[in-house]
Amino acid sequence: MRFKFSLLFALLISVVLVLAACSGDGSQSSNDDTSSTDNGEETTNDSSTSEEETSEEPTEATGDQVLVFARGGDSQGLDPGSVTDGESSRVTKQVLETLLDFEADSFEIKPGLAHDWEVSDDGLSYTFYLEEGVTFHDGTEFNAEAVKVNFDRWADPEHEYAFSDAAYVYSMYGTMFGGYKGDEGHVVEEVNVINDHEIEFVLNQPLGFFLQNLAMSYFAITSPAALEEYGSGINENPVGTGPFKFASWTKNDSIVLEKFEDYRKEGLPKLDRVIFQVIPDNSARLIALRSGEVDIMDGLNPDDAAGIESEEGIGLYTRSENNFGYVGFHSQKAPFDQKEVRQAINYAIDKQAIADALYAGYATTSKNPLPPGYLGYNDDVEGYNYNPERARELLEEAGYVDDLEIELMMSPTARPYMPDPETVAQIVQNNLADVGVDVTITSHEWAPYLEMTEQGEHQMYIMGWSGTNGDPDYFLSSLLHSSNIGSSNNTFYNSPEVDELLDQAKRSVDQDERAELYAEAQALISEDSPMVTLVHSTPVLAAGSGVLNYVPHPSTSESLEEVELAQ
Repeated sequence: MRFKFSLLFALLISVVLVLAACSGDGSQSSNDDTSSTDNGEETTNDSSTSEEETSEEPTEATGDQVLVFARGGDSQGLDPGSVTDGESSRVTKQVLETLLDFEADSFEIKPGLAHDWEVSDDGLSYTFYLEEGVTFHDGTEFNAEAVKVNFDRWADPEHEYAFSDAAYVYSMYGTMFGGYKGDEGHVVEEVNVINDHEIEFVLNQPLGFFLQNLAMSYFAITSPAALEEYGSGINENPVGTGPFKFASWTKNDSIVLEKFEDYRKEGLPKLDRVIFQVIPDNSARLIALRSGEVDIMDGLNPDDAAGIESEEGIGLYTRSENNFGYVGFHSQKAPFDQKEVRQAINYAIDKQAIADALYAGYATTSKNPLPPGYLGYNDDVEGYNYNPERARELLEEAGYVDDLEIELMMSPTARPYMPDPETVAQIVQNNLADVGVDVTITSHEWAPYLEMTEQGEHQMYIMGWSGTNGDPDYFLSSLLHSSNIGSSNNTFYNSPEVDELLDQAKRSVDQDERAELYAEAQALISEDSPMVTLVHSTPVLAAGSGVLNYVPHPSTSESLEEVELAQ
């Protein structure tokens, strides 16, 4: 499977040309919708759709450990604090590191840039002891002051390194830490540098998942010198302490990373270069894997999984069920400002048919915007079974009798929670036609699609969410708290009662109490129906048998520092 880079590069170019020539394939949209995603998950500036490279093409790697990771679409941006999509964190996970980290196959906390930490008895003070002798890719020193600069930047939209309101609106900081500096709910009172390698976070109230947050890829530490040098351009020039350093980005095509020779972990990384290659169509990615042009592919069609298991030279991988796909409504825009319409659509969509048609047993139907097994999952919620008659009754109550027209926005980009969004859209269209609703499907490239839904340009849309810290707040507050309208709350759902429950759960350190609060919130959310939760999927991936030590993480973003290629 190994090629010299010049041959590999030529092969990759040929794949891109073939895909371009086959744009009439059913997997492509008529609007050239070949760009990508997840988690979820949002475009931070117009430059993310440029076709130009953001730096010069790097020289060839000296070794032959070049891994090509094929994915369905491009990253939104590479400044982790200003994006929430999985395709961005998949890359930034390799370039930047966090104070704490997750175990390779779970959300269990382990040391990161901090090798140890202490928590006060009252849960209001966290002291972190940082690794010494660590440098950023630009040669500057990693220390406590660098940590403070990053957290101050995230907390303060007026900070000198915040640069633009547009980039900051999409940050997860406000979601995970109760708001920004000066907001009533902001829980980080101060960040104190004790010495070069010791830093203290003082909270004004407990936060039940503070340590989990620090391991999230969004809160990886960027070089302060790079923030000063690049300004808003840091979004396309990430500089961290991770095992790989950024080399180049050709938009909607590839991102190239190179080995960081001075990485803090001896003997790592094992790869010389990583290429994240965009191949929008799932089947085309599998063809590229089988031919040896790529080494790992995400977004394997579930129907192909059974064959892969017995196929020589390819290995099948799965991620744990840590997501859900959904159809969302703009709940403040007609006709979805009426609860009866939202509930009607819930009854009209046949979730089981979607699971049976597209997931080949790798999905279960969903009734809550939270995966089963999470703290506070409410199994007592009845949900909405497929019931077209009840859907018609509710539409009539809302004043619609065979005269409702709706635009359904989607992106064809395969995601871990939805390997074939186009077919899902068609099933939804047919289901709604059965109850007298005329649906027009519009298809968009991934990055602009995220921006459009954030800005509320939709009536109804298809999306999903994958967990990144193992805590229910990341699902429920991110997607449904009113403070996140305009960022991750694309349903524009606003329930003061739900907000209050989520706020209480966020600030409790009693896990039983948190579970009760989240369960109560799910019951109210189900009644209000801001979305149709479709399925929880078990994402499937494939890799060549020459790929060693690859462990997919539930968050969809795993480090590649241990990965190597058999010679």
